[in-house]
Amino acid sequence: MKEPPSGHALGMWAAAMATIFGLLFAIHACAPAHAHDHERPELDSWYHGLHSKAQTWCCEGDEATHLADEDWESKDGHYRVRIDGAWVEVPDGAVIEAPNRDGRTLVWPYYLDGQRRGVRCFMPGSMT
Repeated sequence: MKEPPSGHALGMWAAAMATIFGLLFAIHACAPAHAHDHERPELDSWYHGLHSKAQTWCCEGDEATHLADEDWESKDGHYRVRIDGAWVEVPDGAVIEAPNRDGRTLVWPYYLDGQRRGVRCFMPGSMT
């Protein structure tokens, strides 16, 4: 009869799997994304050129989320957004200052270890 794996072997296996998943996450987070709105291909190059003061390329592509008017607000010159039901402060450097050709509010949240962490980029909409 075969002996079960030792605790050390299981720990090594878990560490290897965590490393692999971490690398896959890093590759996905850093890879260039594709056009954001497939229904409006004329905006593809606009989406790809978006960046905030703090980010040079992270604000493009499919990672953006459209926010309803009730899910973002401005107070005292700063923004905050609701992501996954919780309010998150938008760092000043994450705000995209270019004109919003999409018209809708866009946020690029980032996650680490599956937890809501923050806002990589944010572009306010018209708040109709």
